[in-house]
Amino acid sequence: MLTPHIFTSESVCAGHPDKICDQTSDAILDAALAQDPLSRVAVETLVTKNHMVIAGEITTKAELDIEKIARAEIKRLGYTKPEWGFSDQSKIEVLVHKQSPEIAQGVNQEGAGDQGMMFGFACRETPELMPLPIMLAHALVMGIDRLRESKVIPYLRPDGKSQVTVNYEDNRPVSVEAVVLAVPHDEEVQLEEVKKDLYEKLVQPVLMGYGYEVSPEKLIVNGTGVWHLGGPASDTGVTGRKIIVDSYGGYARVGGGCFSGKDPTKVDRSGAYAARYLSKRIVAEGLAEHAEVALAYAIGQAQPVMKDVETFGTRTKSPKVIRDFVDGLLDTSVKGIIEGLELRRPIFKETAVYGHFGRDRFPWEKLG
Repeated sequence: MLTPHIFTSESVCAGHPDKICDQTSDAILDAALAQDPLSRVAVETLVTKNHMVIAGEITTKAELDIEKIARAEIKRLGYTKPEWGFSDQSKIEVLVHKQSPEIAQGVNQEGAGDQGMMFGFACRETPELMPLPIMLAHALVMGIDRLRESKVIPYLRPDGKSQVTVNYEDNRPVSVEAVVLAVPHDEEVQLEEVKKDLYEKLVQPVLMGYGYEVSPEKLIVNGTGVWHLGGPASDTGVTGRKIIVDSYGGYARVGGGCFSGKDPTKVDRSGAYAARYLSKRIVAEGLAEHAEVALAYAIGQAQPVMKDVETFGTRTKSPKVIRDFVDGLLDTSVKGIIEGLELRRPIFKETAVYGHFGRDRFPWEKLG
């Protein structure tokens, strides 16, 4: 695999406007699946100053109070002060109807809910078999949220971003060249204090956990010098706008379709999970150092129209051995993925922040 000498990935906090939307959409999905595992859900959320709009299609036997679900998510994410320009008291508009019968006709025959291509990837750079830059970026924003919620750094506000630049030699990561953090904070706190606290309580322990370090001079915090007002009051958010954050941080190909707000009959989601599962198993089994699995589907058709494996010159076994191994792991029909990975469960809200890949709690990450 041709890896750049320097590579950068970013991630965002749970309170980022786009992630408010992803988590709200998936909270609605989980609520539907908890009552009716056969629910069909395609929900989009938009947030802006003092306003949330929820739109899409839901076909379910579940009784859903969508506005109540949304307000609970906003509150959970820390937006409880109306003076911030967005809170659990903001206006919420719900525009949801039933799924198109033309789409339902194909799905009811166990076919894909749409066309599209999906990619899964794995490599040996981290214990999670994920690229190092995105795993560090996720760990940093997860840490920012933890420090804020636990009040270890009490002056932090919801929202935030991370960015990590990694230096590669001979296709392997050797050092962290830069860390960029952005996080809003209370007005009375000076930027120097924010940077010191984040370096000591976040950056150092996170990087050391992966065997790396970076000097304070290579840490940039709030590059413009000040950031107090975050969230939807300063940046409109939309479901599905962080597909690179959600996947591999730009290090590997992605299909282009987002995940959140979609039930597992939508192959944008289930197909991407299946592809990650298969690629991770290839690498974990020692069949290759890097692996990419590519799938593609046609609407209404159960079986993929493309199923391919790329190992970037790192395979240790023949292509036939790898292909037979993949074919024996998981039936990649739509039904086979849903049943094989047990996807008709309310497990999706947790995926909607810190990436859909690299955490063992999800079934597509299991190696057993």
